[in-house]
Amino acid sequence: MSPDSLKHMTAMDPLTLEELMKEYGQDVWSFAYSITKNRAMADDVAQDAFLQAYRNLVSFRGEASVRTWLLRIARNISLNYRNSAFFRRVLLIEAWTSSGSDRSAEQAFFEQEAANDVWKHVFSLPVKQREVLVLHAKYQLSLLEIARILDVPEGTVKSRLFGARKRMSNLLKEEFTYEPV
Repeated sequence: MSPDSLKHMTAMDPLTLEELMKEYGQDVWSFAYSITKNRAMADDVAQDAFLQAYRNLVSFRGEASVRTWLLRIARNISLNYRNSAFFRRVLLIEAWTSSGSDRSAEQAFFEQEAANDVWKHVFSLPVKQREVLVLHAKYQLSLLEIARILDVPEGTVKSRLFGARKRMSNLLKEEFTYEPV
């Protein structure tokens, strides 16, 4: 969906909402999950993000892509959920896994364990570094797009991304370093 097609609308119709959900639903949910670390909460955030987009279409100015606009809405809602008393009491970390039928059970297990370890490290990053890393690596957004989502200068995004990469590198080095027996 192009920014221009939404920019000139005064209200969103249900078919447009459905189209947005099909095209961007997984991105919105995954980004919400990367912030909240909770599947049920990510479900709620994604629903709320699309509901907010539906209700507040007039706030879309077309300066960024539709995807960037939706991810920004999801970020704001996720941060509100994270800061709620409920979230402070309930933290559930679940692994993101991919499935493939042509892998052996052993290979699938080791790949899943490696992915779990990487995601655990990503989730251990401070929120500001984690969200920049996820937006850049998973969604392949440009620094400018990330800056728009986070409402920070592009230089701040560069700095946070550098810090996140450096911290991840150190965490992964520590994990694969072992002492001889």
